[in-house]
Amino acid sequence: MGDRLCADGNGLGCFKRRAHGVRPTINSSLLLPNSNRNRISIQQRIARQNMQAYLILANGRILKGKSLGCQGTTVGEVVFATGMVGFEETLTDPSYYGQIITQTYPLIGNYGMNKDDMESDRIWAKGYIVREACTTPSNWRCEETLDSFLKKNNTIGIEGIDTRHLTRIIRESGVMNGAILTTFDPADPANKAETEALLAQIRAYAVTDAVKNVTCEKPEVFNPQGETHIVLMHYGCKRNIVRCLVKRGCKVTVMPAFATAEEIKALAPDGIMLSNGPGDPAEPVEVIENLKQIFELNIPTFGICLGHQLSALAAGAKTMKLKYGHRGANQPVTDFESGRTFITSQNHGYAVVGDELPAEMGEVAQVNANDGTCEGIKYKKWNCFTVQFHPEANGGPKDTEFLFDRFLNNVKAAKKEAR
Repeated sequence: MGDRLCADGNGLGCFKRRAHGVRPTINSSLLLPNSNRNRISIQQRIARQNMQAYLILANGRILKGKSLGCQGTTVGEVVFATGMVGFEETLTDPSYYGQIITQTYPLIGNYGMNKDDMESDRIWAKGYIVREACTTPSNWRCEETLDSFLKKNNTIGIEGIDTRHLTRIIRESGVMNGAILTTFDPADPANKAETEALLAQIRAYAVTDAVKNVTCEKPEVFNPQGETHIVLMHYGCKRNIVRCLVKRGCKVTVMPAFATAEEIKALAPDGIMLSNGPGDPAEPVEVIENLKQIFELNIPTFGICLGHQLSALAAGAKTMKLKYGHRGANQPVTDFESGRTFITSQNHGYAVVGDELPAEMGEVAQVNANDGTCEGIKYKKWNCFTVQFHPEANGGPKDTEFLFDRFLNNVKAAKKEAR
């Protein structure tokens, strides 16, 4: 039952209009059959509203809502994300592998979905929870509705539950496993046996082999004519990391997560980037051991999110699981060197324990202004700096995108010194 089963894979079109047009009224029947501005029909909307869905948490709590996306049963780790926009980027971020995402903002899908905003080729989350899914998106870039997008990606969702209440549960109790289902009512005493069996599966669930499942199978090169060659280690890489490097004139070679130092050295890169990714950072031991050898190449390196955590583990530090993580676009980070506090986008459930970092290896350079957790490290032994947050974030904020320029300045300095 942990696998996602889609009972209805039919896609639904969305309404397209010019950015400054006036929202039209909805007909009580299908819109013009020959028009390419198709909305979800009244009949389809009623059918979806009549399909019950349930969220059951590991503590036995049950919340009732309406089916969104595919029908069936899915089990995952329930987390919440606070972003008001960027729902498509959230859904396609590999860092959400194995998780059921709760959007705290009450209306999701209001500007629709389009292929250009995807951070990968598919949805990696196990499920999706929203207060209300917009059926009439309005944006000139819109290609389809949220419901259609979930169906195409075989993803089970639920809408119509009190997401603020659910968020409070997670904040008070911490992230917990759960399941979204449409197959039976877990609150019905007649379904007690099925409910107990599902609860056992929920409580036993764990996100494992995350990096192994999201990394690429073979190297891929972007902008081959670029002047500066950057190797990007794919631990769950978001496309916008590649975009940020390419627009700065870089040739980018994306490498599988388990690539060795010898394979990296053979590419003769000018710099190395360590990407974001999902799961417990202490789990991929082989990746951590490879990083120790990669750092000895003395090539300028910049790590983001999981790349930050893996680097710290390679340096001898430890990581810890946060109670409910940092997932959203409004996390304040204080930089010690400048004294400034930046608003950042984040998506992580683990953090580096800054006090465990050996002093001879590096020092904590940034901390979260809310809870004081480590947000960045400047290394002494290696030509490397890392951050926990996302300087490449789409849909924002862009406050820290300058870190790509800092990284490339390090790369240029190293090339100049080598001459």
